[in-house]
Amino acid sequence: MAKQYVRQSLEGYIIKALQSLGGSASKIAIKEEIIADDSNDISYEMAYTPVLSKSGRPYNRFNIDIGFGLINLRICGYIENYDRRGDVTLTQMGRTANYAAFPSNEDKQKMRIYWKTKDQERAERKSKVQVINDDNPDDSDNPDDTVEITIAGSDDSSDTWKVMILEQINQFSPQKFESFSRLLLSRMGIKFDNEKGIKMSCDHGIDGYGYFESDEFRTSRVVIQCKRFKDTSVSEPEIDKFKGVMTSFNADYGIFITTSFFTKQAKLKAMQGGNTVTLIDGPRLIDLIEKYQLNIKPIQTYVLEDYYYQKD
Repeated sequence: MAKQYVRQSLEGYIIKALQSLGGSASKIAIKEEIIADDSNDISYEMAYTPVLSKSGRPYNRFNIDIGFGLINLRICGYIENYDRRGDVTLTQMGRTANYAAFPSNEDKQKMRIYWKTKDQERAERKSKVQVINDDNPDDSDNPDDTVEITIAGSDDSSDTWKVMILEQINQFSPQKFESFSRLLLSRMGIKFDNEKGIKMSCDHGIDGYGYFESDEFRTSRVVIQCKRFKDTSVSEPEIDKFKGVMTSFNADYGIFITTSFFTKQAKLKAMQGGNTVTLIDGPRLIDLIEKYQLNIKPIQTYVLEDYYYQKD
């Protein structure tokens, strides 16, 4: 059983990750950079293994701390305002900041004022808004989990469905997971060859063969490999073997999809040589499902702004 992630402040790690990534990056890239950082003890398994709240709902502690961290960095002036699905960008102060020195006394004061104000607003409204929408991580040892991230606009404010959908995908048969992967990649613009993509997969070690036409009208040959792993990582030998199969198909590049994660050595191997491999792990897979709305239905809701609670 993987070691559980322990709640902690991630602001310094977020600043460090953004500085390493050139000052601007997607939230999933920030998370990957933090996990890959050897200066902390956060592993992939720790970060993405869900835990259950008292009510039995799964949630992700790492995502919650990322959400809190982004809010705190924004109110302290280290990152710019960002859209829910947009990239996070450092301000000039964030670019030159010593990530190890966060928070300063001034930062602590800003955060204290901000969260105290939020507490007062909730008390006045006498509402019982659940944390992270339906994701109420009500661990008794983590009272700060009850902060209403939804008001602050965190992109990680509702990840219950993400935890649940990955659990469901892990219950797919190998055949259904291959079919699911081809469906997703088809939505992304790959046109599959039904002969090579299906009938030949068992004999040649691939789960799909197709073509992708870029905006520059360049057509590339693509092969895919799917591994429905829950607790096992994809290692370097499997990437090496896949690259050998790619060569036999004269593919321009490959896509390797897994529900778990890739080891560091596997990631390095994927980028070596001329036949590179695009790696899609569990979190990135969920991100793509959301982006392309693959058999999911969004539910729209609203949060009242402060205007409606002002007396004058």
